[in-house]
Amino acid sequence: MGEFASLIHNENIKIFRRLRTWIMLVLLALMSALFPALIHFTTNGSNVVGLWDSFRTTVTIAFFLNTIFTALVAADSVAGEFTWGTIKLLLIRPWSRSKILLSKYISLVIFSLVSTGVLILFGYGSAFIFSSRAAGNAGDMVMGWGPGEYVFMIILCSYIELFLTAAIAFMISSVFRSSGLAIVLSLSIMFTKDIFIAIFNPDRYEWANYLIFAHMNLSNYVVSDTGPGGATLGFAIAVLAVYYVVFMAVSWIVFRKRDVAA
Repeated sequence: MGEFASLIHNENIKIFRRLRTWIMLVLLALMSALFPALIHFTTNGSNVVGLWDSFRTTVTIAFFLNTIFTALVAADSVAGEFTWGTIKLLLIRPWSRSKILLSKYISLVIFSLVSTGVLILFGYGSAFIFSSRAAGNAGDMVMGWGPGEYVFMIILCSYIELFLTAAIAFMISSVFRSSGLAIVLSLSIMFTKDIFIAIFNPDRYEWANYLIFAHMNLSNYVVSDTGPGGATLGFAIAVLAVYYVVFMAVSWIVFRKRDVAA
């Protein structure tokens, strides 16, 4: 267990020693802190924005950037070893390929949690400073959720979408050894999933209910008992879980069998 922990530590060093990683985290912190200030200075006195409204708007926007940055790290996780020519040095060590891939994936998840923590810390801190707590917020109860609970449910749903996008990028990185392809495909899915849903609407096509695009955004279920095509939250989670298992299985099978001598 200690050896595996050191393997994860090594993978974290690879991520966090890179200047790129710190630039991404600083940009995320700046954007999260900037939006509440912009909202504050661009609204007049009669339209004071409350703490949770400001924080929710910031989270909604900043999570796009957070997802892009996490997809970049995921795309580079395995493909980068092939690009830099370090994969053979990694595989001659006394660890199985499964442990090596698992350590890379855990390090990716750690990065996604750190970046999300930065987003929440700076977003909430800035909203706390620049927003009117007296004005409340969206203050209203949403489906029984209080304002703070509602915003953190939105954050949880956004993180699940980020988690799946990163899993797609990680799989493509493992299978095709191309970080560029992993970035393009995973971000294409992220930005075009709404178009797919519009074309293959689950309300018109029953089979579309089994597509991952229809369920990646779970925030619909925070305000409603049913989602696209009348799907329930349990059904949506089951569909996402199946896709996640497939993504991980493909990553593991291909990485374990890949011939790195070529």
